[in-house]
Amino acid sequence: QVQLAESGGGLVQPGGSLRLSCAASRLTLDYYSIGWFRQAPGKEREGVSSISSSDDYTYYADSVKGRFTISRDNVKNTVYLQMNSLKSEDTAVYYCTNGLGIWGQGTQVTVSS
Repeated sequence: QVQLAESGGGLVQPGGSLRLSCAASRLTLDYYSIGWFRQAPGKEREGVSSISSSDDYTYYADSVKGRFTISRDNVKNTVYLQMNSLKSEDTAVYYCTNGLGIWGQGTQVTVSS
């Protein structure tokens, strides 16, 4: 079964960092553009960042630009989202997707003192 699995979420203080991972099973990630989305309680899911299949294009939402970095490790078949200078408004469940209907189950990120 094709799956994506996010990990790396947790509770962090404002200003802290987390690195999220999106690992694939039975799916070769370097064939796809991979996106990270997040959904906060009571809000719609929003796009956070994406990376093209050739790694020559990355996208960041204005709200995370300069703080988040997306990257991939094709050997590990994993895409990462490095999140620095975290703010309370970054609190959400974070999901990765291959843009073709495959989503992970999400990982909770909570930024709170």
